[in-house]
Amino acid sequence: MTTPSSGETGYLLDNAQPEAGTRFDALGALFDASTFRHIGELGIAPGWRCWEVGAGGSSVVSWLADRVGPAGRVLATDIDTSWASGAAGGVVEVRRHDVGRDAPPEGGFDLVHARLVLVHVTDRDRALRSMAEALRPGGWLLLEDADPASQPLICLDEYGPEQELANRLRRGFRSLLAARGADLAYGRRLPRLLREAGLADVTADAYFPVTSPACAVLEAATVRQVRERLVAAGLATDEEIDGHLENVASGRLDLATSPMISAWGRRV
Repeated sequence: MTTPSSGETGYLLDNAQPEAGTRFDALGALFDASTFRHIGELGIAPGWRCWEVGAGGSSVVSWLADRVGPAGRVLATDIDTSWASGAAGGVVEVRRHDVGRDAPPEGGFDLVHARLVLVHVTDRDRALRSMAEALRPGGWLLLEDADPASQPLICLDEYGPEQELANRLRRGFRSLLAARGADLAYGRRLPRLLREAGLADVTADAYFPVTSPACAVLEAATVRQVRERLVAAGLATDEEIDGHLENVASGRLDLATSPMISAWGRRV
């Protein structure tokens, strides 16, 4: 097998692909409850001004809008707003914005949140600074990102050839991510990076499902989305991918996710 070229750039899981919507729904099913718990514990209230960075789908944006009410504001940004645009209206503004390149929006936010965003951003340090600078004094930055390097398996219990194939394809997928500049150990750095950005009361936890119907939906959509690149890089054959998708559909695989590390801090 060969390794992918390190010269590739851009987001591997392009929002323009038809599988993107399926992935957003599955990620929401897996992680929305944890995200909403964190934001709720930070004290979100009517009138808050929130910036949802890398909004992707609309589930978090819509939840925030319900919590801040008519006196609040929710700004949802992404480099591709096609999937979040349906949430626009009322207190929600959807805007195209590249957090790693563009200046932060004005406004002094009570909450800035990003989930599964910075791991893919080339200039992660600048993006994090931009989000911290957008906070009002006392405002909270909540970052949630994966740490695939700390738990690289999609099948924790690798007891047979189906599980071995799943883990091998997952290694191939992660090598494609790394070749495009993704930091597969980024999640663990979040607490330190929030402190270095000058935030106070920094706290973090981690969560990852070990098996769930949504894990199977997410895996099938992800593999279909990167199928051509896996084959082109010599990381898998079409026959192996077809077999893996059949295994996923059968329900015999206990599919896990990478740990989602959530870290939050307050601007003083």
